[in-house]
Amino acid sequence: MHKPRTLSDSLRRLLGCATLLACVPAAAQSAAPADAAPATTQPDQAKPAQGQPDPDKAKLLGNITVTAQSRTQEMEQVPIPLQIVTAKQIDTLAATDLSKMSLFVPGLVVDGSQPTQPNYQLRGISTSDFGIGTEPAIGVYVDGVYAARSGGALLTFNDIQRIEVLKGPQGTLFGRNAAGGAISIVTNEPSDKFEGKLVTRIGNDGMRYGDALLNLPINQDMALRVSVLDNQSDGWVKDQANGQHYGRNDDWGSRVVYRWNVTPDTRVLLSWDHERLDQPPRPAFGLVALSNDPNQRPPFPPDPSSYIDPLHSPLYNDALHAAETRRFDGATLTIDHSFAWGSLTSTTAWRHFNTFNDEDNDGTDHVVSYLDTANIEHNNSWYQEFKLAGNSDLLDWVSGVSFYSEQARQTSQTNTNTDSLDTLAQNVDGVGLPLTEITQGLQAFGLPYNLLGDPWREQISNDGNTKSYAAFGDLIWHLDDKLDLTTGIRYTIDEKHFSWFNAPRQAQAFDQTVTALKTDQIFGIPIYDLLPADAQQALNTFGNNIIFPNAVGIPVQTSNIWHDVSPRVVLDYKFTPDVMAYASVTKGYKAGGYNSLQVGSLYSPEKVWNYEAGLKTVLPDYNLLFNASVYHYLYYNLQSSVLDPNTSGSGVPFYIVSTSDQEATGVELEAQWQPVEALRLNFTGAYIDATYTKGLSTSGVNLAGQPTGEPRFSATAGLAYTWHGIYNGDLELDLQYAYRGRTRCNADSQVQGNCLSTPYFTIGTSTQRTDGRLDWHTPDGRWGVGLFANNIFNKRYVLSEGNDSTNVFGTPYATVTPPRVWGVELRAKF
Repeated sequence: MHKPRTLSDSLRRLLGCATLLACVPAAAQSAAPADAAPATTQPDQAKPAQGQPDPDKAKLLGNITVTAQSRTQEMEQVPIPLQIVTAKQIDTLAATDLSKMSLFVPGLVVDGSQPTQPNYQLRGISTSDFGIGTEPAIGVYVDGVYAARSGGALLTFNDIQRIEVLKGPQGTLFGRNAAGGAISIVTNEPSDKFEGKLVTRIGNDGMRYGDALLNLPINQDMALRVSVLDNQSDGWVKDQANGQHYGRNDDWGSRVVYRWNVTPDTRVLLSWDHERLDQPPRPAFGLVALSNDPNQRPPFPPDPSSYIDPLHSPLYNDALHAAETRRFDGATLTIDHSFAWGSLTSTTAWRHFNTFNDEDNDGTDHVVSYLDTANIEHNNSWYQEFKLAGNSDLLDWVSGVSFYSEQARQTSQTNTNTDSLDTLAQNVDGVGLPLTEITQGLQAFGLPYNLLGDPWREQISNDGNTKSYAAFGDLIWHLDDKLDLTTGIRYTIDEKHFSWFNAPRQAQAFDQTVTALKTDQIFGIPIYDLLPADAQQALNTFGNNIIFPNAVGIPVQTSNIWHDVSPRVVLDYKFTPDVMAYASVTKGYKAGGYNSLQVGSLYSPEKVWNYEAGLKTVLPDYNLLFNASVYHYLYYNLQSSVLDPNTSGSGVPFYIVSTSDQEATGVELEAQWQPVEALRLNFTGAYIDATYTKGLSTSGVNLAGQPTGEPRFSATAGLAYTWHGIYNGDLELDLQYAYRGRTRCNADSQVQGNCLSTPYFTIGTSTQRTDGRLDWHTPDGRWGVGLFANNIFNKRYVLSEGNDSTNVFGTPYATVTPPRVWGVELRAKF
């Protein structure tokens, strides 16, 4: 056994160094000997050194190897609240991306209804990332590389080893945009064993899914791993007007990883990821009953007591270019080298994606209430990190520097027509239907001019260039054989250059008609001059932008630099090798930003302080794991995408980025129990009380002291039972149940469409889901067949009221959860 160093000796060594990063190599000269297995060695190549976690023994009760602290540790030895999603759990739930199973991670919400614009929420902290000027508060990392914008943050699962959901600020170790937590996705690396796998699923609504894997050892030092997947379905709802199917999947992806052990101490890992998404956008279900007359205007303002049930109503969407597409490509080069005193890792990554998302925003197929919006993004990012790591009897340490560069372009389009703008004029300005009246008046005199039926587009374009520099260090001091003190710090510099260009509205057909009215004459007088004054005023008004009326045609640019120091301190004590308690104080940071739709806007950085205490316990004699944590955080300047009713402007609602201060107190529990070899039980629960300490709604209401909307309770529970010797194999039944409590509404919730009660449905109610699988497989896992069902009891919910257009067109719409999914899976391994 190593002789413990005294605390005074440890502190003297630390204070004697000029800087934290300068002292690390000196303090680690007594690290593991050179013949110890390097941290980067593959499980197939060498057995881990004695006392180190063994990935081959990763089982249910906490013996899962994780890298949450940029070190290879067992989950139960990490003093961070985290939940692990294993590859087996992903396969059991037949989940194709994280949004399909986030309900089974209490406290985590992933809205994947728009996969190119997803929303991540953890412990009540969320940023919708509506535009390239804002950043998400929950960082998504794939093999340690930041996943850039939301357009590339929710990709289809492809050869995943595990997912680590780290709760609370993780900026010290993960860096960018992990103020509210981090989701670390770890993929499989090539091994020295020849391996192949085929999986296919068929199910309801035309489900057709398949993935294939080939792991090919090239020689004793090289290996190649290739995986592909194809996810297709016919959709779960049909548009009654045009026959298009919505809710359809069309996703294809591939991944190639090459490993080269250049020397016994040096490894090179090169990976390439590709994904192609091409499917209909999110469907919008109208809430107002209308006839088949396309010129029928709904009553204004709409009355919620007369809303129809969107879960049982037909779908009528008419967006002309309705589609959601993405092309994603990414490459990562990792080079590891082990020294006698530790290791050096270089990570170089490139990411590129193009996305297009055009969806209906009125829930009808009526020409007089036509509205669709499109989000178009192009993104390139580079990431470089150099990381040093080592360990000794005194400490484990990690230090490094990183650089991140991103070039992003975004176009936010609003598409409508002159009939709908006439509806807007009537509902908002109370001036009747000016274009209709002018057209009817001209045609009454036999003049063939028509100002209706003309397309109208307004758009704002943004360019964003970001550079981020960081240096970090994290040390685990072994004060004695039971007590550890972790101290970490990260210094960050963020540079941002951002621009807006609000283009003049595009209405070529309308402008041609108005020009003709001004040039064509009757008795030598231009027809335009014969129109009444109010008609001329109306035409002049429609000569300008209606939806985005500010800074039209004027390029606006800005630049900002932000600096931050984010520390963390953790103290953990091991009462026994299987029982550990910890307490921590951590700071999170997220750079400031801009509202893509609000020209000239600026938002200060977000900061959060989190105070946490927890207990991690494994009782091997009882096959029981129990973890618990309690926390309190103070979040300052949280950026959120909210709907502005725009009552003082044109009356057309639009999204802005608002800021608020929030606080929350919460408790989280996790238990896993295997009373007998064949039976496994699990439970995870979360309680949170999240409120505003400072905030003002877009309607002017003071939100201080009111709930943020986060439900108090969420939980998941499950069981798995295995029967052996069934047709020369094992038969396993797996059931998982998830619950999320009702939304805690505040004074702004109905404006945002998060809370609403009508005779037929409620928005913000509690949600439940039960998934199950009955699976047979051979003892060696080479062959398998399974029956699976997601949302067995077909629990469906109305998620939100899309009231972007409620106040202008009188056509509110809703988004809903999809119905039950079931299917059959066949597997083969070789």
